[in-house]
Amino acid sequence: MEIYTRKVHYYETDQMQIVHHSNYIRWFEEARTNLMDDIGFSYKRMEDEGIVIPVLGVNVEYKTMSRFGETVEIEATVKEFTGVKLLVNYVVRDKKTQDIRVVGETKHAFLNKQTYRPVSLKRKHKELYELFKNMITE
Repeated sequence: MEIYTRKVHYYETDQMQIVHHSNYIRWFEEARTNLMDDIGFSYKRMEDEGIVIPVLGVNVEYKTMSRFGETVEIEATVKEFTGVKLLVNYVVRDKKTQDIRVVGETKHAFLNKQTYRPVSLKRKHKELYELFKNMITE
């Protein structure tokens, strides 16, 4: 589990200064990128080694509203990992109150960057396989 902190920017809000729902999906990506950096295997490194991990699906449940000027914490947790597919869960909280704003998940597949065919990390990229395997939380 990793916590990514960010301030809510004005451009992310609507006329009521409430975060537009689509921005949470961007925040999920920011938190996931931060998670990869924290484990020492950045997206850049992964792509340099010939792997891409496109999003296969996104689920989001909106609990309360985030507003301009607030700071949120985004908890990113690896929930499932098969070596070919990945499921990351997210909880977005107000940093000050710890009120949950959003919960969600993203599903991914590991693909060869050149062929876009599925890649088994267990066979082809053991270091990355072990990093993800050790991150799974129940």
